[in-house]
Amino acid sequence: MIILKTMNITAKRFFSLSLLLVVALTAFSQQVGSNSPYGRYGYGLLSNQTFGASEAMGGISYGVRRSQQVNPGNPASYSKLDTLTFIFDFGLSAQYSDLSDGNNKQYFWNGNLDYVAIQFPIIKKIGASVGLIPFSKTGYNFGQSKSAGVVYNEIFRGDGGLSQVYAGIAYEPIKYISIGANVNYLFGNYKYSSVSSPSGANIGEERKSYSIRDFMYDFGAQFTLPIDKESSITLGAVYTPQMTTKSDVYITEKMYQGDPYTNPGLAPSEVLRDDTLSNKSFQLPSTIGVGLTYSNTNLLVGVDGTLQQWKGLDYPTELDGLNTDNRFNNAYLLKAGAEYVIDPYSRNFFDRVRFRAGFSYGNSYMNTNINDPKTGESIGVDGYKEYGVNFGLGLPFRDYMTGRLSLINIGFSYTTQQPNVPNMIKQNMFKVSINMNINELWFNKRKFN
Repeated sequence: MIILKTMNITAKRFFSLSLLLVVALTAFSQQVGSNSPYGRYGYGLLSNQTFGASEAMGGISYGVRRSQQVNPGNPASYSKLDTLTFIFDFGLSAQYSDLSDGNNKQYFWNGNLDYVAIQFPIIKKIGASVGLIPFSKTGYNFGQSKSAGVVYNEIFRGDGGLSQVYAGIAYEPIKYISIGANVNYLFGNYKYSSVSSPSGANIGEERKSYSIRDFMYDFGAQFTLPIDKESSITLGAVYTPQMTTKSDVYITEKMYQGDPYTNPGLAPSEVLRDDTLSNKSFQLPSTIGVGLTYSNTNLLVGVDGTLQQWKGLDYPTELDGLNTDNRFNNAYLLKAGAEYVIDPYSRNFFDRVRFRAGFSYGNSYMNTNINDPKTGESIGVDGYKEYGVNFGLGLPFRDYMTGRLSLINIGFSYTTQQPNVPNMIKQNMFKVSINMNINELWFNKRKFN
């Protein structure tokens, strides 16, 4: 009876995890999570790929090494997990954005399933993790009135993005030194359209679309230097090689008697163009990241630096009208953050709450076309700087049957994208996130007399 009961519990757990992963895949395939015109360029807005606690500390991850925190930002961290622990982690968020060009403003709300992940031991000193996280997001809908003998509206719309399923493993061959790797499967679709609607005439739509399905790899290492029994310094590094993939680009130009966006089943009255550009080259950058953290019983402080080598990468000119020289910039990211807890072993709940804060700074990896607001003519390309401030709380709750400590992480962030030149759009984003970090005792060998 005891054996059957244990098997039933295990089956229910894995069934629940499988069901949640299916729901997560469905949610990721349908979500947009962005309303920024900057999503029109490159691969859209890149997502923050750090989880709960790390995000509230500005996004640091390279030197973060904890047994109860899933940290795909550095796969070498998985080996910290002990042999009796199973970690289940997922996050949700809501985001408010306002966009301004100096004269006009727009406001948007979005909600997302941010990620879902698990972490578990293989054997002593070897840990693994599997999860689903977003890589980038595209979502915009804006327009303007033009005059070329006749007044007409031109509306630009786009949606899509990339998600990634990762599986990683880490090994600690020597005490205080760990190495690890992630295999990431990237998948996603992009669709861009521009609609011209002259008064009293048929509506013309130009649509461009493509899909990406390919693998990307991360390699990480961590070295921990003990200072005393309670404190240590961890140096972490991560390298992601450049990825090159091929995809077909589909371009169509059609005429409609109504708006094809609000009437998706509407058949075109005329097809002006229907082209397939085969085997176009798409590239994602090599990434180098280095981080350093100091931690003791009450405090963790860390800093990360990242270089993404976007400059000169392949991307089809037909999609954005830019070229290899002016499309992408090498991206530099700096993140710093801290966590403080009064006494993690206290019986007082407030003393066990984790207080977190951090900041981040970076530049845009992509440039955008800049148009003169009076003439509509292009006056060049440029990007923006991004500044972010984060803070949050980690609220502990304990399973009194097993003694395991889990966390509800609540985070708040403010990010602003500050244009480098006038006539570009400034975007402010306010985000509230909730993350469940569940720590379970799954691998204990029960003994019965």
